Amino acid sequence: MNNYRDIIKAPIITEKTADAAQNNRTYVFSVDTKANKTQIKQAIEAIFNVKVENVNTVNVKPKKKRVGRYVGKTNKVKKAYVKLQEGSSIEL
Repeated sequence: MNNYRDIIKAPIITEKTADAAQNNRTYVFSVDTKANKTQIKQAIEAIFNVKVENVNTVNVKPKKKRVGRYVGKTNKVKKAYVKLQEGSSIEL
């Protein structure tokens, strides 16, 4: 991983993640599938200038999708649940 922007792909913004951000200081990001928790923590701290308390990751397996007679799979995704220290916040 050469660049922090290669590790953090995009924030995931849904009703559930917006509620977690308001109440628990937890933000959800789509990250590179090969990135580990330490790399994710360093990338978030460098990009957003905040202090990270902990990082939890989830590997989302691909689902089978069908369009007519063609069968394929969705992309696999890795999500990172990043909890910030008290007093830190990210404007998305």
